[in-house]
Amino acid sequence: MISQEQSQGQSTTAGERTVMVDVRGLVKSYHHKTVVNNVSFSVNQAEIFGLLGPNGAGKTTTLEMIEGIRKPDAGTALLAGLDVRRQRSAVQRIIGVQLQATALFPELTLLETLEFFAALYPRALDKRKLLSDVALEEKARAHPQDLSGGQRQRLALAIALVNDPQVLFLDEPTAGLDPQSRHMLWDIVMRLREQGKTIILTTHFMDEAHLLCDRIAILDGGQIIAQDTSAGLIGRLGAQATIDCRLDGRARQADIEALEGITGVLHTNERYLIYTQTMQPTLAALLAYATTMSIPLTDLQVRAPTLEDVFLELTGRALRSDA
Repeated sequence: MISQEQSQGQSTTAGERTVMVDVRGLVKSYHHKTVVNNVSFSVNQAEIFGLLGPNGAGKTTTLEMIEGIRKPDAGTALLAGLDVRRQRSAVQRIIGVQLQATALFPELTLLETLEFFAALYPRALDKRKLLSDVALEEKARAHPQDLSGGQRQRLALAIALVNDPQVLFLDEPTAGLDPQSRHMLWDIVMRLREQGKTIILTTHFMDEAHLLCDRIAILDGGQIIAQDTSAGLIGRLGAQATIDCRLDGRARQADIEALEGITGVLHTNERYLIYTQTMQPTLAALLAYATTMSIPLTDLQVRAPTLEDVFLELTGRALRSDA
């Protein structure tokens, strides 16, 4: 049963950490196919939490159930102590949502658009300040159709912030944007965290998740397959470096795995991803092996391990493949 304190929208506290979002066992199926399967996680106040995964992994459906847009088949979600299923209206007053695509009124200016959405809430932030916060103050009298893709996304973010939400949901906020627009949105999101906002975002961009998110849950096939900080997830590989190369068909994976310092090997066609604790000795041993066996070694790259490597290790396929 929800206490009186919870019903008034008070967050729960675990130790010294204030839990703003508590998700337990969410399940959703369509036409006998489970698209979200027993998803659980919690998000602390002033934390950016990322749901990282390929298209079709269940990220958007998970968000929609937490936001109260879609009813789960099973499971619970509490936002600031409010039960999404039983207190949906109260929840929606304390959240802001930026969808993948936001329908806007072409006849309204940006300022009028914000005034319209502000009228839907008991209280709202100053509209001109919102436009300034998302670097659109000079576009106050422009119409949505006159904006670039990045500007439209910043307007959508301003709409999501109009009610000064405690929890902000961003669904693929930078999809389709140019690098400059992506970086501008990242700067805005990080400022919002500094202001105390709790943020949950979905993405399939590794760099975005690595840069923005305090913690990340990797989704695949509707399930969370790993959850940690970016450094913690990458640390699971136990590797100092990733050697990415091509070796022709005469190379054997067992031979590569036997080289010095190897912690793991992924092999697809003639491409090898080799994870090592000792980069220089492993690289020297690899070059010696290719020379001794007269095997051409091409496209050689040495880099630090990434979240892409984590996803490959967990699933055996690239992060941006469709599920």
